[in-house]
Amino acid sequence: MTGRLIRENGLVPKKGKGQNFLIDGRVADRHVGYADIQDGDRVLEVGPGFGILTKRLVDACDDVTCIEIDDILAGYIAENFSDVRLVKGDAVKVDFPQFDRFVSNLPYSVSTPIIFKLLTYDFKKAVVMVQREFAERMVADTGSLDYSRLTVNLFYKADCRILENVPRTRFKPQPRVDSSIVEIVPREPPFKVLDEDMFFKVTEVTFNHRRKQIGTSLKASGLVDSLDGIPFCNERVEHLTPSEIGEIADAVHIHCKT
Repeated sequence: MTGRLIRENGLVPKKGKGQNFLIDGRVADRHVGYADIQDGDRVLEVGPGFGILTKRLVDACDDVTCIEIDDILAGYIAENFSDVRLVKGDAVKVDFPQFDRFVSNLPYSVSTPIIFKLLTYDFKKAVVMVQREFAERMVADTGSLDYSRLTVNLFYKADCRILENVPRTRFKPQPRVDSSIVEIVPREPPFKVLDEDMFFKVTEVTFNHRRKQIGTSLKASGLVDSLDGIPFCNERVEHLTPSEIGEIADAVHIHCKT
């Protein structure tokens, strides 16, 4: 059916837009089921494609918003899902409407900025389909090759777990890699920091230079001009827990205030 829709709508799937469409209805059923949508929930979907999730979301609740950048796909959603509020635009750039549940098969090309953006909003639960390697970065252990800025930010803001892996054969066109469905549930941070913006900035700066010592990264970025009072200066960020990165951020914050 997806192949027919691609032909009938004159769509040429673009790798740069991550246009690999889920074709397995059983996977779509489980994906939407994981979201645990309740009466009155507002649901946001990014990149609805030909609506395999959208159809199920409309059946599950009365308030669905879709954000779609592609003209052809936006037209298809507008024509076939009259109850859906459609935002035509780039989900990385447009403001998200208020939502309670975020349910999306995220284009691989924008998974990182969308997840970081998602974490700035207040919501109950997100269930996202992402590239499997990306999912493994989301839940990685400290010190592992997959441990990243993404891991730390998610750990600070939410509980995150992989619900299931989805073979590449469940998509058309078939991507080169498998996917995973991941659950994100916001919660209070497990540790306190003096300034969250500084915590996220220190995390970004140090992971941008993950092979360098912490002190070298902080000075090169201009965050500090002296390492006095900064802990873990001789360590690499990939070996530090999120709470230890928080200690560095607090010390940098104090340093900047003096």
